[in-house]
Amino acid sequence: MKQIAHLCILLILFIAVNLAAEENQQVKDTVENYFEELLKLDPFMATSIGDKRYNDQFPNSIGPEHRKKMENLEKEYLARIKTLDASQLTGQDLLTYEIFKRDREIQIEAYRFPNHLLPVDQSGSIPSFFALQGSGEGSHPFKTVKDYEDFLRRIDGFEVWMNQAIVNMKEGAGKDYVQPAVVMEKVLPQLKAHVVQNPEESIFWGPIRNFPKSFNQEDRKRLTTEYQNAIQNKIVPAYRKLHDYVRDDYMKKTRPTVGLNALPEGAAWYAYNVKSYTTTDLTPEQIHQIGLAEVKRIHDEMRKVMKEVGFEEDLKAFFKIANEDPRFYYTKREDLLNGYRQLKEKIRPLLPKLFDVMPKADYEVRAVEEFREKSASGGSYDSASPDGSRPGVFYVNAYDLSARPKWAMEALSLHEAAPGHHFQIAIQQELDNLPRFRRFGGYGAFIEGWGLYAESLGKELGVYTDPYQYFGSLNAELWRAIRLVVDTGLHAKDWTREDVLNYMYENSAVKEARAVSEAERYISNAGQALGYKIGQMKIRELRERAEKALGNKFSVREFHSQVLLDGALPLDVLERKIDRWIQSKK
Repeated sequence: MKQIAHLCILLILFIAVNLAAEENQQVKDTVENYFEELLKLDPFMATSIGDKRYNDQFPNSIGPEHRKKMENLEKEYLARIKTLDASQLTGQDLLTYEIFKRDREIQIEAYRFPNHLLPVDQSGSIPSFFALQGSGEGSHPFKTVKDYEDFLRRIDGFEVWMNQAIVNMKEGAGKDYVQPAVVMEKVLPQLKAHVVQNPEESIFWGPIRNFPKSFNQEDRKRLTTEYQNAIQNKIVPAYRKLHDYVRDDYMKKTRPTVGLNALPEGAAWYAYNVKSYTTTDLTPEQIHQIGLAEVKRIHDEMRKVMKEVGFEEDLKAFFKIANEDPRFYYTKREDLLNGYRQLKEKIRPLLPKLFDVMPKADYEVRAVEEFREKSASGGSYDSASPDGSRPGVFYVNAYDLSARPKWAMEALSLHEAAPGHHFQIAIQQELDNLPRFRRFGGYGAFIEGWGLYAESLGKELGVYTDPYQYFGSLNAELWRAIRLVVDTGLHAKDWTREDVLNYMYENSAVKEARAVSEAERYISNAGQALGYKIGQMKIRELRERAEKALGNKFSVREFHSQVLLDGALPLDVLERKIDRWIQSKK
């Protein structure tokens, strides 16, 4: 009898193990099948990760047919993942299940709000994105003849998208979904920059100007003619048509208000954006109050720097010195860029002090292109290709050097490059054991939170030895705290653009060029700016929790590996993961 009971137990265990293995495999299959279908609908994502199968396609992503396909995809895979038994899942498969299910629910909710009726803005919509791709400096490759031919076919899809944008904007105007006037005023010169008389003046001529040496003369001649025709007869007319529509028609229908809450269902729309961008349940009012408290705390820390450098006046006077003293500014664009390149070499050997894991991919420093520099942020990052063929790019805005202080450079480099965005995103892409939707996806609160947390590591790494550079890091953190105040002010409290600018000038060392571009960025992308500080505060909170709980057992390098080696996570998922790690170390 004992033998029979023993065999029954073994049989039950065998069945349970096999059921768990089957569920784990179904999770893997489900998320991989989803990602395969997503790439077909989002060819530029495929291009960005080095998958060339759809490099000749440009989806009409704001058209009704494409939007319905995307919504159906999300609903289908939410239903599929719900059929699986989460109690049978373990390890990474359980984490994948939780993240995937949550993502599908969030994406489905997004279709409640008509983003497609506001398809164009000044801070990063398709007309600017496509110009970057066509310049030869984006993720679309221009290494083979087929690469060039693929892009020519993508131009056809771009024409369709630009026409659809006009259709959607007309529909939006009829339903009171229109952009603020201040946003579209900045869009006009961006569009006009691509309405050129000579194809050789176009940014899209870049690939022709820079043919690979391996191309024969016949291909060069043919592609030159084809690109000349495409620029003259497709690209320029598309930009001209949208420009003229905005100038002659849409501008008359734009609104004087700037908050998302001024639109129909705008309050609910903003609350959704807050939830989506922060991956928390914080309300706009809670975030506003967190921002006010952080601004006060950081101001107090700045006053300590003032004492260190022997400055005896008030904080506003210190801001004035930081803004106006010529010693804090370059006079040549190339000097600013070289300054960042030198920082790259300075920081690289310091990283092992705080990190066990390093990305394989490298990055390079480039200037923001002139056609978009007036509206671009001070710095940004474009990820490396997973196959190593294209490095990451740290874009530096060299427009108006009087708004690009030297004291801001160390913090910006730590944020955008290493150990910030380049570091985190490259490591994530190199995690071959993760499903692709996690390797190549992300959450703003984690990604931007990590970037801001990376800035806070300066003293530990061995930079910020100059008190003015430490002031720069505080000013950068202050800027993110200000974002909590002004973004919620704009979209939940009826603040005007002038209210935002006045708050910025009153509370930070910021020049007009940056203040204006940042304020207008928050206007056009409601909620996105909240992720930085909310994410940083959560990562810092979790580190302090681990330090307190583990004492001498705490290793900052191990903590950083725990944060980075599952890729970007929603903040609540990250918190549960770190708590489990803390328990395992006790």
